[in-house]
Amino acid sequence: MRSPPPAPGTSTSRCCSRTAPCAATGPTPPPEGTLETLIAAAQSAATSSNMQTWSVVSVTDPAVKAEFAKIAGGQKHIEQCPIFLVFLADLSRNERLAKANDSELEVLPYIETFMIAAIDAGLAAQNAVVAAEAIGLSTVYIGAMRNDPARVGELLNLPQGVAGVFGLCIGYPADGLTNEVKPRLPQAAVLHHGTYDHSQEPVHVAAYDDKLSSFSSRYETAQTTWSGRVLNRMGKLKGLAGREKLSGVLKAMGFPLR
Repeated sequence: MRSPPPAPGTSTSRCCSRTAPCAATGPTPPPEGTLETLIAAAQSAATSSNMQTWSVVSVTDPAVKAEFAKIAGGQKHIEQCPIFLVFLADLSRNERLAKANDSELEVLPYIETFMIAAIDAGLAAQNAVVAAEAIGLSTVYIGAMRNDPARVGELLNLPQGVAGVFGLCIGYPADGLTNEVKPRLPQAAVLHHGTYDHSQEPVHVAAYDDKLSSFSSRYETAQTTWSGRVLNRMGKLKGLAGREKLSGVLKAMGFPLR
Protein backbone atom coordinates (compact mmCIF):
# COMPACT_ATOMS: atom_id res chain seq x y z
CA MET A 1 0.00 0.00 0.00
CA ARG A 2 1.63 3.23 -1.12
CA SER A 3 1.77 6.30 1.07
CA PRO A 4 0.52 9.55 -0.46
CA PRO A 5 3.22 11.84 -1.85
CA PRO A 6 4.44 14.61 0.43
CA ALA A 7 2.45 17.81 0.36
CA PRO A 8 3.92 20.89 -1.31
CA GLY A 9 6.39 22.42 1.07
CA THR A 10 4.88 25.14 3.16
CA SER A 11 6.12 25.38 6.72
CA THR A 12 2.57 25.25 8.04
CA SER A 13 1.60 22.09 6.15
CA ARG A 14 4.81 20.40 7.28
CA CYS A 15 4.06 21.46 10.87
CA CYS A 16 0.54 20.03 10.71
CA SER A 17 1.82 16.76 9.24
CA ARG A 18 4.63 16.13 11.69
CA THR A 19 3.49 17.46 15.04
CA ALA A 20 1.76 15.30 17.61
CA PRO A 21 -0.18 16.18 20.75
CA CYS A 22 1.94 15.53 23.79
CA ALA A 23 0.32 13.84 26.77
CA ALA A 24 2.67 15.51 29.23
CA THR A 25 3.52 19.18 29.48
CA GLY A 26 6.04 20.66 31.86
CA PRO A 27 5.21 23.52 34.24
CA THR A 28 7.64 26.05 32.73
CA PRO A 29 5.60 29.04 31.58
CA PRO A 30 6.11 30.35 28.05
CA PRO A 31 7.18 33.97 27.52
CA GLU A 32 4.83 36.80 28.41
CA GLY A 33 2.43 37.53 25.57
CA THR A 34 2.26 33.91 24.36
CA LEU A 35 -1.37 33.50 25.40
CA GLU A 36 -2.41 36.64 23.55
CA THR A 37 -0.51 35.50 20.45
CA LEU A 38 -2.29 32.16 20.48
CA ILE A 39 -5.70 33.74 20.92
CA ALA A 40 -4.95 36.12 18.05
CA ALA A 41 -4.33 33.04 15.92
CA ALA A 42 -7.58 31.51 17.20
CA GLN A 43 -9.52 34.64 16.27
CA SER A 44 -8.14 34.44 12.74
CA ALA A 45 -9.88 31.11 12.15
CA ALA A 46 -12.94 30.86 9.96
CA THR A 47 -16.23 31.59 11.71
CA SER A 48 -19.66 30.97 10.24
CA SER A 49 -21.02 34.21 8.73
CA ASN A 50 -18.63 36.08 11.05
CA MET A 51 -21.03 35.47 13.95
CA GLN A 52 -18.05 34.58 16.21
CA THR A 53 -20.12 32.38 18.51
CA TRP A 54 -17.24 31.19 20.66
CA SER A 55 -15.26 32.40 23.64
CA VAL A 56 -12.41 30.98 25.71
CA VAL A 57 -11.49 31.13 29.38
CA SER A 58 -7.87 30.96 30.54
CA VAL A 59 -7.77 29.12 33.86
CA THR A 60 -4.83 29.71 36.22
CA ASP A 61 -6.26 29.05 39.71
CA PRO A 62 -4.67 25.76 40.87
CA ALA A 63 -7.78 24.77 42.83
CA VAL A 64 -10.02 25.23 39.79
CA LYS A 65 -7.56 23.34 37.56
CA ALA A 66 -7.63 20.51 40.10
CA GLU A 67 -11.43 20.41 39.82
CA PHE A 68 -11.17 20.22 36.06
CA ALA A 69 -8.68 17.36 36.39
CA LYS A 70 -11.24 15.48 38.51
CA ILE A 71 -13.95 16.07 35.93
CA ALA A 72 -11.59 14.70 33.29
CA GLY A 73 -10.93 11.49 35.21
CA GLY A 74 -7.68 12.52 36.85
CA GLN A 75 -5.78 13.93 33.87
CA LYS A 76 -2.86 15.47 35.74
CA HIS A 77 -1.54 17.47 32.80
CA ILE A 78 -4.47 19.86 33.38
CA GLU A 79 -2.92 20.76 36.72
CA GLN A 80 0.66 20.76 35.43
CA CYS A 81 0.38 22.80 32.24
CA PRO A 82 1.11 26.54 32.48
CA ILE A 83 -1.75 27.43 30.11
CA PHE A 84 -5.13 25.73 30.39
CA LEU A 85 -7.93 27.00 28.19
CA VAL A 86 -11.61 26.07 28.10
CA PHE A 87 -13.17 26.78 24.72
CA LEU A 88 -16.83 27.70 24.82
CA ALA A 89 -19.83 27.57 22.52
CA ASP A 90 -21.11 31.06 23.26
CA LEU A 91 -24.48 32.30 22.04
CA SER A 92 -24.92 34.68 24.95
CA ARG A 93 -22.91 37.55 23.48
CA ASN A 94 -25.09 37.74 20.38
CA GLU A 95 -28.21 37.40 22.52
CA ARG A 96 -27.09 40.34 24.69
CA LEU A 97 -26.47 42.34 21.53
CA ALA A 98 -30.01 41.60 20.37
CA LYS A 99 -31.52 42.64 23.71
CA ALA A 100 -29.53 45.86 23.67
CA ASN A 101 -31.12 46.59 20.31
CA ASP A 102 -34.65 45.60 21.38
CA SER A 103 -34.52 42.67 19.00
CA GLU A 104 -34.90 38.90 19.09
CA LEU A 105 -32.69 36.29 17.43
CA GLU A 106 -35.14 33.68 16.25
CA VAL A 107 -32.45 31.18 15.23
CA LEU A 108 -30.82 30.91 18.68
CA PRO A 109 -32.92 28.00 20.00
CA TYR A 110 -32.09 25.67 17.11
CA ILE A 111 -29.55 22.86 17.12
CA GLU A 112 -27.97 24.28 13.96
CA THR A 113 -26.97 27.40 15.89
CA PHE A 114 -25.39 25.36 18.68
CA MET A 115 -23.52 23.30 16.09
CA ILE A 116 -22.18 26.49 14.53
CA ALA A 117 -20.94 27.65 17.93
CA ALA A 118 -19.26 24.30 18.69
CA ILE A 119 -17.64 24.16 15.25
CA ASP A 120 -16.45 27.77 15.57
CA ALA A 121 -14.82 26.88 18.90
CA GLY A 122 -13.10 23.86 17.33
CA LEU A 123 -11.77 25.86 14.38
CA ALA A 124 -10.48 28.57 16.70
CA ALA A 125 -8.75 26.08 18.97
CA GLN A 126 -7.03 24.27 16.12
CA ASN A 127 -5.63 27.57 14.86
CA ALA A 128 -4.24 28.14 18.35
CA VAL A 129 -2.76 24.62 18.39
CA VAL A 130 -0.98 25.13 15.07
CA ALA A 131 0.41 28.44 16.32
CA ALA A 132 1.51 26.87 19.62
CA GLU A 133 3.27 23.93 18.04
CA ALA A 134 4.97 26.23 15.53
CA ILE A 135 6.78 27.93 18.45
CA GLY A 136 7.78 24.70 20.17
CA LEU A 137 4.88 24.21 22.57
CA SER A 138 2.93 21.00 23.14
CA THR A 139 -0.84 20.74 23.31
CA VAL A 140 -3.41 18.30 24.66
CA TYR A 141 -7.13 18.54 23.90
CA ILE A 142 -9.41 17.67 26.83
CA GLY A 143 -12.76 16.47 25.50
CA ALA A 144 -13.63 15.27 29.01
CA MET A 145 -14.88 18.74 29.89
CA ARG A 146 -18.13 17.38 28.46
CA ASN A 147 -18.25 14.74 31.20
CA ASP A 148 -19.88 17.35 33.44
CA PRO A 149 -20.63 20.55 31.53
CA ALA A 150 -22.87 21.84 34.32
CA ARG A 151 -19.98 21.70 36.82
CA VAL A 152 -17.69 23.33 34.25
CA GLY A 153 -20.27 26.08 33.94
CA GLU A 154 -20.34 26.57 37.70
CA LEU A 155 -16.55 26.76 37.97
CA LEU A 156 -16.34 29.33 35.16
CA ASN A 157 -19.46 31.30 36.11
CA LEU A 158 -20.93 30.79 32.66
CA PRO A 159 -24.21 32.54 31.83
CA GLN A 160 -27.10 30.85 30.06
CA GLY A 161 -26.30 30.12 26.45
CA VAL A 162 -22.64 29.30 27.09
CA ALA A 163 -21.13 25.82 27.48
CA GLY A 164 -17.62 24.40 27.62
CA VAL A 165 -16.96 22.29 24.54
CA PHE A 166 -13.44 21.09 25.41
CA GLY A 167 -10.28 22.10 27.21
CA LEU A 168 -6.78 22.64 25.87
CA CYS A 169 -3.50 22.17 27.75
CA ILE A 170 -0.54 24.15 26.41
CA GLY A 171 3.07 24.05 27.59
CA TYR A 172 6.56 22.92 26.79
CA PRO A 173 7.10 19.16 26.46
CA ALA A 174 7.99 17.54 29.76
CA ASP A 175 11.70 16.89 30.29
CA GLY A 176 12.89 13.61 28.84
CA LEU A 177 9.70 13.02 26.89
CA THR A 178 10.14 11.35 23.54
CA ASN A 179 7.22 11.96 21.25
CA GLU A 180 6.19 10.52 17.92
CA VAL A 181 3.29 11.27 15.63
CA LYS A 182 0.52 8.80 16.38
CA PRO A 183 -0.34 7.02 13.14
CA ARG A 184 -3.74 7.60 11.58
CA LEU A 185 -5.89 5.55 9.25
CA PRO A 186 -4.51 5.26 5.72
CA GLN A 187 -5.55 8.22 3.63
CA ALA A 188 -7.41 5.88 1.28
CA ALA A 189 -9.74 5.00 4.16
CA VAL A 190 -10.92 8.59 4.63
CA LEU A 191 -10.49 10.21 1.21
CA HIS A 192 -13.21 9.26 -1.28
CA HIS A 193 -13.32 10.33 -4.91
CA GLY A 194 -16.67 11.18 -6.46
CA THR A 195 -18.75 8.90 -4.25
CA TYR A 196 -18.35 7.15 -0.90
CA ASP A 197 -16.60 3.80 -1.34
CA HIS A 198 -15.81 1.52 1.63
CA SER A 199 -15.09 -1.64 -0.38
CA GLN A 200 -11.42 -1.72 0.68
CA GLU A 201 -12.07 -0.66 4.26
CA PRO A 202 -11.24 -4.05 5.86
CA VAL A 203 -7.82 -3.98 4.22
CA HIS A 204 -7.13 -0.43 5.40
CA VAL A 205 -8.30 -1.16 8.94
CA ALA A 206 -6.19 -4.32 9.21
CA ALA A 207 -3.10 -2.45 8.09
CA TYR A 208 -3.81 0.34 10.53
CA ASP A 209 -4.41 -2.06 13.41
CA ASP A 210 -0.90 -3.44 12.90
CA LYS A 211 0.64 0.02 12.78
CA LEU A 212 -1.19 1.36 15.83
CA SER A 213 -0.47 -1.78 17.82
CA SER A 214 3.24 -1.26 17.20
CA PHE A 215 2.98 2.39 18.24
CA SER A 216 1.03 1.63 21.41
CA SER A 217 3.57 -0.99 22.47
CA ARG A 218 6.25 1.72 22.44
CA TYR A 219 4.43 4.67 23.96
CA GLU A 220 1.33 3.55 25.84
CA THR A 221 0.51 1.43 28.87
CA ALA A 222 -1.13 -1.36 26.89
CA GLN A 223 -0.64 -2.64 23.36
CA THR A 224 -3.93 -2.16 21.52
CA THR A 225 -5.35 -2.02 18.03
CA TRP A 226 -7.62 0.66 16.62
CA SER A 227 -10.43 -1.85 16.15
CA GLY A 228 -10.16 -2.83 19.81
CA ARG A 229 -10.27 0.79 20.91
CA VAL A 230 -13.36 1.52 18.85
CA LEU A 231 -15.22 -1.49 20.21
CA ASN A 232 -14.16 -0.72 23.78
CA ARG A 233 -14.89 3.01 23.63
CA MET A 234 -18.14 2.88 21.67
CA GLY A 235 -19.46 -0.56 22.51
CA LYS A 236 -20.86 0.30 25.95
CA LEU A 237 -22.75 3.35 27.17
CA LYS A 238 -20.31 3.71 30.06
CA GLY A 239 -17.76 4.82 27.47
CA LEU A 240 -19.55 8.17 27.32
CA ALA A 241 -18.67 8.86 30.98
CA GLY A 242 -21.86 10.80 31.58
CA ARG A 243 -22.08 12.47 28.19
CA GLU A 244 -25.15 10.43 27.30
CA LYS A 245 -27.00 13.07 29.34
CA LEU A 246 -25.50 15.93 27.35
CA SER A 247 -28.68 16.95 25.54
CA GLY A 248 -30.61 17.48 28.77
CA VAL A 249 -27.71 19.30 30.42
CA LEU A 250 -27.29 21.65 27.49
CA LYS A 251 -30.99 22.45 27.49
CA ALA A 252 -30.73 23.39 31.17
CA MET A 253 -27.76 25.62 30.28
CA GLY A 254 -29.79 27.65 27.81
CA PHE A 255 -29.58 25.68 24.55
CA PRO A 256 -33.09 24.47 23.57
CA LEU A 257 -31.66 22.41 20.68
CA ARG A 258 -34.85 22.42 18.64
